[in-house]
Amino acid sequence: MLGLTVETLASESKLPVSTIEALETGDGSADMRALATVRSVLENHGVLFLAGGSDGVGGPGIRFKQWSENDGIRPENLNATNDD
Repeated sequence: MLGLTVETLASESKLPVSTIEALETGDGSADMRALATVRSVLENHGVLFLAGGSDGVGGPGIRFKQWSENDGIRPENLNATNDD
């Protein structure tokens, strides 16, 4: 979504590449502090984390905090014919 490499995310979060990879694979070896650190870096890049709603609409996920009309198709408008 952001085009960040594992190495860039590791550098910006000051975490080892192996910790970033563990978070990506969900193997359970990463601690909550590392997860919070990576989340903070992603939020600084404009990512907004969404909690799952109790009203049955949508679920947990992410989106950009700001969306410009020049940024292409909004995520909610993606479908099988325009998702490249």
